Amino acid sequence: MNPNPFEELCLNKPILRAVAESGYLQPTSIQLAAIPEVLAGRDLMATAQTGTGKTAAFALPILELLQRSAPAKREAIRVLILTPTRELAIQIEANFKTYGRYLPFRTTVVLGGVSEQGQIKALRLHPEILVATPGRLLDLIRQKRVQLRAVEILVLDEADRMLDMGFINDVRSIVSETPKTRQTLLFSATLSREVGILAADLLSDPRRVETTPAASISANINQKV
Repeated sequence: MNPNPFEELCLNKPILRAVAESGYLQPTSIQLAAIPEVLAGRDLMATAQTGTGKTAAFALPILELLQRSAPAKREAIRVLILTPTRELAIQIEANFKTYGRYLPFRTTVVLGGVSEQGQIKALRLHPEILVATPGRLLDLIRQKRVQLRAVEILVLDEADRMLDMGFINDVRSIVSETPKTRQTLLFSATLSREVGILAADLLSDPRRVETTPAASISANINQKV
């Protein structure tokens, strides 16, 4: 039997089993570059497009880190992933549940456009992992429905899109609710000046990973003018 290439990334057996059952055979470039840095506990500033395996590049090592250490505070949110759209939030939640199917961690999503009551109920189950869009999460924070003081890892996914959509103030307000000692991972398809400023403010001595040339587009997209 050929060895699983994901084993070389130092992931535990329950994660490797879930990855194999999902049909993934080879880590992508962003996964090979990002996973060791995340597992080392470093802050990360990564450039990668949607569709390059970016979600697994942070989900797999985050699940590994959660498995390795006991929480500082029980029944608390340990991981927060902020993403700009409902569709991305739902996809990220699904990926965490897929990769973590053999682990004891709960994942919950909060997003706008639907009733908040079901989300409030889910938060009462004390998920370790929370995926959220900024507007709805900030509403719940102001209602004191969610508390982020035990967050160990913060992920800002599609940071450039969050800035383009006007979420910068919401993001900064949410981040201010998390501990300064957290590990922060920032993923963006482009590294604009605004993204650079945000990264300088929120990340501590980050490692930089680039798997997408600046201002590039997916090879699967055709453009006509």
